[in-house]
Amino acid sequence: MGSESDLRVLLGQTASGKSALALEVAERAGAEIVSLDSMLVYRGMDIGTAKPSAAELARVRHHALDLVEPRETFTVQQWLAVAEAALADITARGKRALFVGGTAFYYKALVHGLFEGPDVDVAVRAALEERYEREGAAKLHAELAQVDAAAAGRIHANDRKRVVRALEVWQQTGRALSDWQREWGWDGSGAKERPRRVVELVREPEELERRIAERTRAMLDAGWAEEAARVRANGGYSATSSAALGYSLALAHFDGELSRDEAQAAIALATRQFARRQRTWFRKFREAERVRAPETTQDHSERVGEVLRVFDWS
Repeated sequence: MGSESDLRVLLGQTASGKSALALEVAERAGAEIVSLDSMLVYRGMDIGTAKPSAAELARVRHHALDLVEPRETFTVQQWLAVAEAALADITARGKRALFVGGTAFYYKALVHGLFEGPDVDVAVRAALEERYEREGAAKLHAELAQVDAAAAGRIHANDRKRVVRALEVWQQTGRALSDWQREWGWDGSGAKERPRRVVELVREPEELERRIAERTRAMLDAGWAEEAARVRANGGYSATSSAALGYSLALAHFDGELSRDEAQAAIALATRQFARRQRTWFRKFREAERVRAPETTQDHSERVGEVLRVFDWS
């Protein structure tokens, strides 16, 4: 059985219906929701991120939303500080906290913390970036395999950012990135892990694709392209907010580079691909109890009860 000090987490792919389910779970449990979504932190990016509506926010108090402007960068370290403060505040008021979202990296940070790797050395990184361009991905990946076989085993040679970062850590500290991560409990051994009870909401792929198509259409109908253009006009996108799914395609439609049908199809495809990547990540979280997403009103009530039982919330 879990204790009240355990984290409660509801994970799910984009468009899986986790937000709607979380609202009812939170209402019935007297909980407040802490967002586990890396894009809900940006003000004014509401439609394309499926941010909770005013009516939903009135039903259940939410945390970690609308923290910065899209022109500002926002890191996992910043999110973790906000999440920890929210958790402490919720607990101090005698309430329950429910973490909800689909950003796997945020979940990992919440559970394991962040390892204290070195700050970026601009000169070291620039030299490695230049070598990657000149000598090629295979050469640097082979070099990584010699100094950090564990990291090389999980990082693809074409994943330029992570290959460079792993070599950068080695060059700056003389220690392998995987050694740093093991020290901070990122090897799956359970070290430093926080106790938690986790539900992953799952849907059949065909049903998820249908929901993604419907949601993409509804978002564009609601003015997603115009929202994307407003963000651009009001300071633009940072390196982190520019990664928001679909915004570049919505802008391309606004600018006349893509027709409405072309933009809709391209966004739906990108979303399906993203959802598959999420599912791959979630499968690594063996602690998660898989709960089938509801299809009917009766299903919805039953699934809420099932999630509450997994959470050990009466």
